[in-house]
Amino acid sequence: MEYTVQKLGQMAGVSTRTLRYYDEIGILKPARINSSGYRIYGQTEVNQLQQILFYKELGVSLENIKEIVTAPSFDVENALREHRAKLLTKKAQLDALIANVDKTIALSEGRITMSDKEKFKGFKQKLIDDNEAKYGQEIRDKYGYEVVNKSNQKVKGMSERDYEEATKLANELTETLQIAFRTGDPAGASAQKAADLHRQWLCYYWDSYSKEAHAGLGQMYVDDPRFTAYYDEKQPGTAVFLRDAILVYTGTQN
Repeated sequence: MEYTVQKLGQMAGVSTRTLRYYDEIGILKPARINSSGYRIYGQTEVNQLQQILFYKELGVSLENIKEIVTAPSFDVENALREHRAKLLTKKAQLDALIANVDKTIALSEGRITMSDKEKFKGFKQKLIDDNEAKYGQEIRDKYGYEVVNKSNQKVKGMSERDYEEATKLANELTETLQIAFRTGDPAGASAQKAADLHRQWLCYYWDSYSKEAHAGLGQMYVDDPRFTAYYDEKQPGTAVFLRDAILVYTGTQN
């Protein structure tokens, strides 16, 4: 069966503008253009759109989705199995958060008691799941499955106080890094303080620390455009500055 852009959009729940944009960026091309100039989509395109929407639901960027679904090695059956596994993980995390909300409502009504630790159940798992969705395979390829799994277990075992301290460190790191960046000196006192804060923050998530791994992560902030965009959002060049500060701090610069 064939569909116009309007009919496909209605069936899939996406706007015609979105489908036209997908055509423009090459992620979903119509099967053909008819004599009236309308985009026509066939079964292949319907299946491809389904895959795109699955990946979008899992938080994958359009840029990465395009690389995945247009690759010659793309296997639809394997992709569906991966989608199912990730969606089940997401469902479990949502179920935990829903249960947390239900308990909190019951607590506010005086029907149950609830420990402080229980109040944060589900949030740490969400942090793990979000990181897995964005960077999971890459960091496993780089550091190995055992290292990543140990890190995830450490996050799960965080106390409420640990979680608060890690968040506080992250905020302090951001503020210190902004100040240090304005000095332009990655070896300066403020930049080295930022590098040390970064080490302290990492130690809440890493099972063990090494200068080499710290330096490698700093380099990844520069090499991976997603990390670069995060650090450069307010001050372009911050990712490179942080990398250089870490290299000085760890003594691993060339």
